[in-house]
Amino acid sequence: MDDATALYIGLISGTSADGIDAALVRFEQNQPQLVAALTHPWPAALRTRILAVAQDETRLDLDAYGRLDVAIGQCFAEATQRLLEHSGTPASAVRAVGSHGQTLRHRPHGEHPFTLQVGDPSVIAERCGIDVVADFRRADVAAGGQGAPLLPAVHAMLLSAAGKTRVVLNLGGIANITVLGADGRVFGFDTGPANGLMDAWCLRHRGEAFDRDGEFARSGTVDQSLLAALLADPYFALPPPKSTGREHFHLTWLDAHPRVATLAPADVQATLLEFSARSVAEAIERVAPDAVDVLACGGGVHNGMLMRRLA
Repeated sequence: MDDATALYIGLISGTSADGIDAALVRFEQNQPQLVAALTHPWPAALRTRILAVAQDETRLDLDAYGRLDVAIGQCFAEATQRLLEHSGTPASAVRAVGSHGQTLRHRPHGEHPFTLQVGDPSVIAERCGIDVVADFRRADVAAGGQGAPLLPAVHAMLLSAAGKTRVVLNLGGIANITVLGADGRVFGFDTGPANGLMDAWCLRHRGEAFDRDGEFARSGTVDQSLLAALLADPYFALPPPKSTGREHFHLTWLDAHPRVATLAPADVQATLLEFSARSVAEAIERVAPDAVDVLACGGGVHNGMLMRRLA
């Protein structure tokens, strides 16, 4: 195959664990062209297991870890096979699969910083018959980074605008931004929660995986006392670059705030939505006050209430 027109598949599942995003991409003269894409759902029981493990380090012994690594790898392989079938592409036409894996733990600080993604790439390679490139993040952490070495570079390639500052905002379980400076400077970091806490609270009180269009939050009232307590978390005072995840911002963390137990569930949901919007907006105002565009992506863009509060 001519390297100039090679096909590649990219696989990722974020902190929300709401599905595996799979994209088939062709590169021509170093410019990507999207050929096909889909989201492959997680089996409900496996998603529940992922979310439980991601916020409770006591739930995984070595045998359970090994089984989970393979089970997640099998799902990534299924996402690849579905994408090939959907696009009518033979496996032999794909030069390589790039697999991010599923993050279970992310600890970029301390004496021994690390990040842990699972989804055995050997399982993907064997089931699909395609070379697999994986484990992108640990080298960046070993080099003193935050474990997200690729996204800012891709944003810069695709979305930079000469002479003006832009911010690319991804609203996943955690919100992250890339700042594309008017002076050519490029950097990114996690601002804090986006959908993760709202999803978890909605699942607990409504049995639904997410708050469709922010309807649950819209039915409540923001509690300013709780909001102030949430925004006082030390993470927000840290300078970038920084990163976080469900191992920090989870329901146990939320429940530790005494005010939560006194409020109606809808009021907590409204406060969590405002918390996400405020923490994102304050981060952008702090590091990119000259931004003329904020380009939003990720699952949170489908939450109309969140988008209105961000605006």
